[in-house]
Amino acid sequence: MANFAKPDVPRFSVDVYQNAYLPEGGREVNAIVTVTATGGGTVAAPLYGPGRGPSAAVVLMVDCSGSMDYPPTKMRNAQAATAAAVDALRDGTRFAVIAGTHVAKEVYPGGGALAVADAGTREEAKQALRRLDAGGGTAIGTWLRLADRLLSSADVTIRHGILLTDGRNEHESPEDLRAALDACAGRFTCDARGVGTDWEVKEVTGIASALLGTADIVADPAGLAADFTRMMETAMGKEVADVALRVWTPVGTTIRYVKQVAPSVENLTGRRTEAGPRAGDYPTGSWGDESRDYHVCVEVPAAGLGQEMLAARVSLVVPQPDGTAQNPGAEGAQGAQGLVRAVWTDDMAASTALNPQVAHYTGQAELAQAIQQGLDLRKAGDFDGATAKLGRAVQLAGASGNADTAKLLAKVVDVVDAATGTVRLKTRVAEADEMTLETRSTKTVRVKK
Repeated sequence: MANFAKPDVPRFSVDVYQNAYLPEGGREVNAIVTVTATGGGTVAAPLYGPGRGPSAAVVLMVDCSGSMDYPPTKMRNAQAATAAAVDALRDGTRFAVIAGTHVAKEVYPGGGALAVADAGTREEAKQALRRLDAGGGTAIGTWLRLADRLLSSADVTIRHGILLTDGRNEHESPEDLRAALDACAGRFTCDARGVGTDWEVKEVTGIASALLGTADIVADPAGLAADFTRMMETAMGKEVADVALRVWTPVGTTIRYVKQVAPSVENLTGRRTEAGPRAGDYPTGSWGDESRDYHVCVEVPAAGLGQEMLAARVSLVVPQPDGTAQNPGAEGAQGAQGLVRAVWTDDMAASTALNPQVAHYTGQAELAQAIQQGLDLRKAGDFDGATAKLGRAVQLAGASGNADTAKLLAKVVDVVDAATGTVRLKTRVAEADEMTLETRSTKTVRVKK
């Protein structure tokens, strides 16, 4: 384990968990890399001025399409939730509110500007929220592009969006939304929420995934205010943005994949940007005081018994408060780095032993995939296939101690025997229960170390 401490940024550490031993001819090396940031909650106020934290800008995007009026309580709850989020803004934070329909409109402060949070501007924003009404269609890409323009106008450390929708993105093509997400990726993070049950899960989770935020369902609009408050408090706890996981591999070694596996499964493999000879950066978004786990899988050249090699070096690239990237080359940004090794042995017990962390997260990734496949097969009418996949999900959830996912699965299937994955599909499933399971399918539990 290595770490580095400076008073003006969180302190990062990297730990690697793996079984380094391979049998003769073995080429696949798996490691779980735990990255932990500490010190974010204890940063001294003078470093950041009156806001008692890093400079931040937040844009709230509120769905105001016609469906938000059915029932009328939905719009009222959305207004109250956005007001609660505004109340949770730290003094000095730049912010704006967007009303989203088939076009994006600035609700507050307007004029292409961001307000600076204090008692007065928070009250003005809440007054503006009371004037929101529902009408029009849904084109989420336009909301995101306006949010990006507003956020990019601020010289701040943290840029974050919060997006609420209650319907499907029917007034622009999927390609338009994808293009907007591609344009915004890496420029700000965004949490997305679906309220009620008339929205498309894959759209909302896709937005959060592309913008390295969280996604969730708020089936009952009455729960919005509490959820928005939690989201904003988490955003206000972020200390550093645009942290990248840098993976260096020696000649002849191929990276098969890099995935975040806790607190949720997120495949980062396709997001690599080259970072010098045999090194690539994988985006991880913004960090506060927290810990996350990543699964790195590499293929190494075959070697003889008794040989050993460095299969990969994992380090962090952490921007500094002055906006420069801290990355002293091969030594690893912030001095926080971990080494992934490969050792060839004829000791069968050593080479076949599964590292507990690797085994646990391999199961968690399979669990997420089994749920997605099972629900897709159920929607397609393949009930035998759905039963098999969701049965496997029940088995994996039980074996790994993922009690939250097990409870959600039990609302979609009748569990006959969790240990063997024997289940029956329920004949009637509440739409909210199915959507909750799908939306939260990628949430994982951490291995007990």
